[in-house]
Amino acid sequence: MLFNGAMSQSLPAVSTEQVAAFVDLARRGSLREAARESHVTEQGLRNRLLALEKRLGVELYHKSRGRRLRSPLTPQGEAFLPHARAFLDRARQMGELFGAAGPREVHVAATEYLILYVLIKAVRRFHASNPGVRVRLSARTEADVEAALLRDPDVDLGVAAPYEAGGELDYTHLFSLDWSLITPPRHPLLRTPRLKLAHLAETPLIVFERGSTGRQHVMDAFRAQGVTPLVAMEMTTTEIVVRMVEAGLGVSVVPLMPDGSVTRGRKVGVRSLGGQIPPIHSGVLRRRGDEPSAEVRAFIASLPGAPA
Repeated sequence: MLFNGAMSQSLPAVSTEQVAAFVDLARRGSLREAARESHVTEQGLRNRLLALEKRLGVELYHKSRGRRLRSPLTPQGEAFLPHARAFLDRARQMGELFGAAGPREVHVAATEYLILYVLIKAVRRFHASNPGVRVRLSARTEADVEAALLRDPDVDLGVAAPYEAGGELDYTHLFSLDWSLITPPRHPLLRTPRLKLAHLAETPLIVFERGSTGRQHVMDAFRAQGVTPLVAMEMTTTEIVVRMVEAGLGVSVVPLMPDGSVTRGRKVGVRSLGGQIPPIHSGVLRRRGDEPSAEVRAFIASLPGAPA
């Protein structure tokens, strides 16, 4: 197709720098944070955004310095965001076509649990057969994994328990994790016959922080048995929870890998809860409609439980 002068004049003359500035603002939530990530001054970033707005003829983000909004984007900005991500994706693909995009990379956002106990091994397998491709892992909560996929075009896929079903993301199931009680060694609960969640009611419990899929599973299971747990502490990651239990600061209920890697070498006791808490389903999250690169497909194939 030939692009004559009239057609080129009808297209807005926007640059990748301007569009990238807009996507950075959407991802980071403020000019200051977006500028810091982009390694430019706030004024420099603002100039790019103003130039983009002028080219498109709409206001893309709120300029007010008053009450902080959940999103800095206007309704027009929210509508433009998926197109901006697609624009940057296409620009990157054009660079790759002619070898101008630098080393190939797969950027994965995942929970710390899955990075520690699943993805490190998967990256080793992937590098063995794809030595020319870098893998970048970013540790996030389940909710932040989904937010990163929706707002950051650099993130190729997420590996996590799905935080919200449906929406703009597709989920491919990989495996499920069952729950166990972990306690200091020789704790009386380890010897309790037919252990139920009700037996934990008076014991200080270390739970995951609010906003995690794991915490919701645990709290819902306690409520279903008519039990209000005695929450002693809230922690972000399973690794820290295990260390706290090992230090004698309480007991906890955690999802465990079948190979025992989560508690291996730790001075803790483990007792299965026999399906009293729904398992944690984990898998791959991707933006709906995106066509994965060959590198992304190869990385997904390296994950345990990936479809053949």
